[in-house]
Amino acid sequence: MTILRDKSGKSLSTGEASSKVINRFYNYYLDFKLLMLRLVGYIPSHLARNSLYRLSGIKIGKGSAIHMGANFFQPRNIEIGEDTIVGNSAFLDGRAKLVIGNHVDIASEVMVYNSEHDMESDQFEATEEDVLIEDYVFIGPRAIILPGVKIGKGAIVAAGAVVVNNVPKYTIVGGVPAKYIGDRVNKNLKYKLGRARLFQ
Repeated sequence: MTILRDKSGKSLSTGEASSKVINRFYNYYLDFKLLMLRLVGYIPSHLARNSLYRLSGIKIGKGSAIHMGANFFQPRNIEIGEDTIVGNSAFLDGRAKLVIGNHVDIASEVMVYNSEHDMESDQFEATEEDVLIEDYVFIGPRAIILPGVKIGKGAIVAAGAVVVNNVPKYTIVGGVPAKYIGDRVNKNLKYKLGRARLFQ
């Protein structure tokens, strides 16, 4: 008699094995969809990219742009406000909810994660927590935002920072892990980022 087992050696019923097979093929489909989105990321037209990103489920506000080379997980859980710019080669994770506000400037190669492995789990299971980035935030190049973080209105995250805790409104953080550096003096922010760079 054949005994079906999962990757950890646990015995599976026929129903459990069938469910795992269906789930595996569904994940293949999701991987293919992400590959297509990655290819979309190299179309040198903001209008074309935004249109295709919206078709994939990303909510993108008026006047916002995602520069070339962006990567995504679960696009349907990603929401971007108005007049927001996401720099080239950014990574936006939608495995849990990711909300990015209005007039947010996210620089090149920023990574925003809302899922990570539980290091204490004997199965190394993934945990998920929402990420919220409020209006007028600036995130410097190659910064990393980790699951469960809320970045308050007008805050600044320095280049290369790894943000593991919430960032209060109008504060400046930097370092690994990110720590308080100072405060943003102007708290009456009304600027518009305007047009994204052409062909990027």
